[in-house]
Amino acid sequence: MTAGPGRPDQGVFDVAVIGAGIVGAAIARELSGCDVSVALLEARDDVGDGTSKANTAILHTGFDARPGTLESRLVARGHHLLNAYAEATGIPVEHTGAVLVAWNDEELRALPGLKDKAEANGYGLCRVIGPEEVYRDLPDLAEGVLGGLTVPGESIICTWTTNLALATDARQRGTTLLLNHRVTAVEQGEGTTTLHTSAGDVRARWTVNAAGLGADRIDRLFGHDRFTVTPRRGELLVFDKLARPLADRIVLPVPTSRGKGVLIAPTVYGNVMLGPTAEDLTDRTDTATSEDGYEFLLAKGERLMPCLTAEEVTAGYAGLRAATDHPDYLIEADPHRRYLLAGGIRSTGLSAGLAIAEHARALLEEAGLALTARDDLPDPPRMPNIGEAFPRPYQDAGLIARDPAYGTIVCFCERVTEGEIRDACHAPVPARSLEGLRRRTRAMNGRCQGSLCGATVAALRERHHAHDVCSSRPKDRP
Repeated sequence: MTAGPGRPDQGVFDVAVIGAGIVGAAIARELSGCDVSVALLEARDDVGDGTSKANTAILHTGFDARPGTLESRLVARGHHLLNAYAEATGIPVEHTGAVLVAWNDEELRALPGLKDKAEANGYGLCRVIGPEEVYRDLPDLAEGVLGGLTVPGESIICTWTTNLALATDARQRGTTLLLNHRVTAVEQGEGTTTLHTSAGDVRARWTVNAAGLGADRIDRLFGHDRFTVTPRRGELLVFDKLARPLADRIVLPVPTSRGKGVLIAPTVYGNVMLGPTAEDLTDRTDTATSEDGYEFLLAKGERLMPCLTAEEVTAGYAGLRAATDHPDYLIEADPHRRYLLAGGIRSTGLSAGLAIAEHARALLEEAGLALTARDDLPDPPRMPNIGEAFPRPYQDAGLIARDPAYGTIVCFCERVTEGEIRDACHAPVPARSLEGLRRRTRAMNGRCQGSLCGATVAALRERHHAHDVCSSRPKDRP
């Protein structure tokens, strides 16, 4: 097979995974737990810089998935796997629970059916409750609640740390991370596929397509024409930390024939989030926010929780979801082309990622890829905490005594220290830009949005910027 775990044989990897979002990083991590060499290719200059970085950051139970689908099974499995992985790696998670709130008779009538759907999906903890109990838990909701459905297992999570943990774990297991490698063409030969990229050719025996918004285009390069990705823009508003007491759990809309609607959710960073919108676009790069989106969300917020909209908005952002014309995940192996597609992964991919990786491994084995589990795996990485529910470095007197850099705050809005900036620049998957530092530390994400700390953070990044091993090609590659 290979010259050893992580080392390509004569410049040919056993597996190339395209896309370093949550799903791609999880698959690379899973496969690098076996005696094969793995390359993880990413078109951008950082992991998790596409669809995975901008979502509602909810760890779903899968209670509302369509029963019997692959998505339903993998979200339910992924919920358990990610909870355990978060505990092992320090990914911030808060088990807040959620309530679906019914505001009209149609939504109220839908609640028992949603409870039945949850049970069909193997989740039996939902309860239909009356308006009194809804207001007891969420007293700041607007008047007019008719009832609710509790989902105690829904949680909030840091999607940035999740992606970074999976990519770091994959690298420590031997995966070669190739950033700025946009796949432009595919050439299949006898036993080997050459991926022509913006940074040179990468050769592999097998290829996994986890390219998110670009998955349909990569799929066509391999001779298929089975789905189309439509970028669906979801805009969200983030309210100041002073708003957090208003929503200590997730407030979900009741899905109806008109769609899923807008939610209110706390974040692991101490804020409250409102959104998302849902707007189908043609531009797969358009993550700009809009005046219409801002006004729409404020109007929705005023209807759901008027006192929330009286709070300051810290930031607005937009993410693109990979909506498709297929009703389920598309995870299929093509043994003839030595190729696996992991496409049509909607926003539930955050929750399902680890289970998708397990499923992908099983399909690859069935398709003929020999995968022998290694017995020399390193421990999973322990990630820096950027969540508010757990001690942060600036609060740790012992840590500061050992290293005063953790007592030097550079971003006062988010309480980010010089030590955290330094660590993010020298991590196994380092921050290569100011945006990368935002996702790793929360620097510049607070009330001032970097207007006060941006110059200092930029200077620290320049001081600690070292040669980025992620951007270099392996020495044993031609």
